[in-house]
Amino acid sequence: MMGNGGDNSSAAFRCLVRRKRVDAATQTLATHQLARKLSLFDLVAIGVGATIGAGVYILVGTVAREHTGPSLTISFFIGGLAAALSAFCYAELACRCPSAGSAYHYSYVCIGEGVAWLIGWALILEYTLGGAAVARGVALNLASFFGGVDKLPSILARQTIFGIVVDPGAAILVVIITALLCTGIKESSLAQAIITTVNISALVFIILAGAYLGCKTGWPGYEVSSGYFSFGVNGLLAGSATVFFSYIGFDIVASTAEEVKNPQRDMPLGIGIAVSICVILYMLVSAVIVGLVPYYALDPDTPISSAFAGYGMEWAVYIITAGAVTALCASLIGAIIPQPRILMAMARDGLLPSFFSDISRHTQVPVKGTIATGIFIAILAFFMDVSQLAGMVSVGTLLSFTIVALSILILRYVPPDELPFLPSDQQLNVCGRHRDAFETDMAGRPLLQNVAQDKLRRRKLAAWSITMVCFGVIVVVAAISTEGLSSILCFILSGIGGMLVICCLTVLNSIDQAGTKESFTKPGGFMCPFVPFLPVASVLINTYLLLNIGAQTWIRVLIWLGVGVIIYIFYGRGHSLLFDDVRRPITHTDDDHADATLS
Repeated sequence: MMGNGGDNSSAAFRCLVRRKRVDAATQTLATHQLARKLSLFDLVAIGVGATIGAGVYILVGTVAREHTGPSLTISFFIGGLAAALSAFCYAELACRCPSAGSAYHYSYVCIGEGVAWLIGWALILEYTLGGAAVARGVALNLASFFGGVDKLPSILARQTIFGIVVDPGAAILVVIITALLCTGIKESSLAQAIITTVNISALVFIILAGAYLGCKTGWPGYEVSSGYFSFGVNGLLAGSATVFFSYIGFDIVASTAEEVKNPQRDMPLGIGIAVSICVILYMLVSAVIVGLVPYYALDPDTPISSAFAGYGMEWAVYIITAGAVTALCASLIGAIIPQPRILMAMARDGLLPSFFSDISRHTQVPVKGTIATGIFIAILAFFMDVSQLAGMVSVGTLLSFTIVALSILILRYVPPDELPFLPSDQQLNVCGRHRDAFETDMAGRPLLQNVAQDKLRRRKLAAWSITMVCFGVIVVVAAISTEGLSSILCFILSGIGGMLVICCLTVLNSIDQAGTKESFTKPGGFMCPFVPFLPVASVLINTYLLLNIGAQTWIRVLIWLGVGVIIYIFYGRGHSLLFDDVRRPITHTDDDHADATLS
């Protein structure tokens, strides 16, 4: 009995860590093919539209009043740098492992099926709640065009039915966007480009008109008695942590990788250009608004409109509102586009029913998954006020950012060393002969055997270093974030964790990556710079933000992940395409020699 229990535990663990090949997505293209129609311009439009939401029209006021004062622009710059760390990691993986699964696919290839399932399940939560929250914000912004919420048409205004506040306008908008996305990816990207252009035009108007008023009045917002850094360095960093979430959205570009004409060239460029445009626009808008009005006088709800109204430009509210509404529409498109593709990738791997992997022959998009996603988001937007659940969106994003950064480290230092070989019923007949032949050949070649053993030792050293880096990061962040911890204990724990991270980074930096940069995936494409330092910095920032999310939010997220674990145990684990795969190790010797040995 104990032996059977041990075997079952071992089998369960193997299920969690089994990894698929990097090109697994392309092996099914004969039956599941998305249309490769997206250009670099389309990717930038999707990325910018999904990132610049209506939040920036409010965030400027709240962050300046509560955290930064006039130094809000620097907070946006720091937040942009933090987002760029994750963007670099996404850029490499998007061109080296192009798949509609995005972070789910990367973690499946680099870490294992268990983590991949949780990331995919968390992304489903992120896009669903994010889409519903965005849709419910449209009516409030449209009210400015009609002279107030009470003057909205009944079909757009919120109603109370049996004590439940419903939002028919939000549901209608979701249905319209869903129908648009079912027509094809090129049509969807064109609509996104038009909507994003209107939004950017509104932001450019704010920048130019605000700069004119500022130059005319002498920028009174910067002449406050408390100085430029009104809340000090701590306030500046707190503001940076808050505005960091305004950069969430560029990762959606990665989910369109299978629909890009030239993913190796355009994916990293699309992500990089989108993030750069967002950083520049955010910084310019914030610099203008905090310069026009002292930070303590900014309206926390409508800071930009109120700033222009204070200078007698009440009519500007219509341009600003148009920008906010189009920003919400672009964000909604950005929330719905990736979810059916994540579902498709998971279904293609057998972890979800094949219903979600069906692709329309006519439009070449996952129509069934898109319709299912749209219906679910529309129901949520109609019946529920999801504003209290908005924090759960951040958890899914930060988890995926963290896993993507770790995947870069694994890809560079401990690339997957297994390939699917044969189903289990053929293992004894064939796999054993190949293994015996290889071992016999290696025994006669001591030099190659020494090389293989040396590479194996380096892999183990790198694997342990990556593990200890993660442990050190958790210790540092936990020590800094734990309230009520004495300063001495905080200093000791932070020092121990920091030294552990530094030592392991030194070890990783001394390990040669030349053997893993090109052997695992197709050569060429973008390579993330400053590895291992940049990915570890990304992990540190994302972990800090994760641990500082409220306990109530974490409880809700853990319940959702628990439901996902149950579904994986009773469905995904047994239906996975890797369920019957036997894997053989790749030889760490010359590839040509290994191929000759196994032939």
